[in-house]
Amino acid sequence: MTNQASLKIDGTCLCGHVQYEAVIDPSIVRICHCTQCQIHSSSAFRFGVMVPHTQFRLIRGDMKTYIKTAESGAQRALLFCPECGTSIYGTTVIDPQMYSLRLGTARQRADIMPAIQMWTRSELPWVSCLDQIPRTPTSIAAMNAAQAAAQEKA
Repeated sequence: MTNQASLKIDGTCLCGHVQYEAVIDPSIVRICHCTQCQIHSSSAFRFGVMVPHTQFRLIRGDMKTYIKTAESGAQRALLFCPECGTSIYGTTVIDPQMYSLRLGTARQRADIMPAIQMWTRSELPWVSCLDQIPRTPTSIAAMNAAQAAAQEKA
C-alpha cells in the first residue's frame, strides 16, 4: 500500500476505449457508501479520489455524460465509456475543476488504500462482515470443477 503525497496512476475502461492517467493524493482516497454510488457502481460502495482537472489527462477515447441530481439537490455530471459503460469520474456540471475519479478503473488499484469511508449511514449491513463470508480465488464454477476432479481421483 502506498503512503506518498502524490502518485501517478493510469487506468482504462473495461473495453479499453477510454484510457487516462492522473496524479492523485493517496491520503484522500475514499469509499462512498451512499445509495446513489451503490446504484451507479452496481456494488456495495464506490472507491475513488478527488483529482484537480489539471492532474487528469485523457489519453484515448471519448466519454458520454449523464447528469444526476444528488441528495443535496446539486447536479453532478457522471462521465463513462460510451462503448462498455465503465464509470470514469464524476464532476460538477458547471465549471468542473475537480474530478471524482473512480479508482476501480486504475491499474494501481490494489496498491491504493482508502483513507476514509463516507455516507456510512447507507452502508450495507454485511460490508463489515466480508471476512466471515467464504472465499474462493476464482469463480465458484472453477472451484466446483476442482473439487469434482479431486473427488474422482479419490
